Amino acid sequence: MRTALLALSALMCLESAAQAEIATYYGKEFAGYRTASGESFNPGAMTAAHRSLRFGTRVRVTNTRNGRSVIVRINDRGPFTRGVAIDLSSGAARAIGMGGTGHVRLQVLG
Repeated sequence: MRTALLALSALMCLESAAQAEIATYYGKEFAGYRTASGESFNPGAMTAAHRSLRFGTRVRVTNTRNGRSVIVRINDRGPFTRGVAIDLSSGAARAIGMGGTGHVRLQVLG
């Protein structure tokens, strides 16, 4: 039983640990479209799309080039490009100084 609890604790720590990933962003061309969560997409909001995290999950995204970070809320599904972990709103990408594709660290906050 104790071993099982230790293993579960280790898995929970790994889930919230920061991971190096590739990010892209999407912006004004999708303004007003419905996201997978049902809300209207706002390019200036601090939101993002992720393939598996639950809607409403908060994630700290840190640009590895300059150390700037932002907390985003998952409200959409994607990205659908192989090798890309997260799609940021253009407002979130701008907040961390990311242009085009960027290398980021993701930390799931809950």
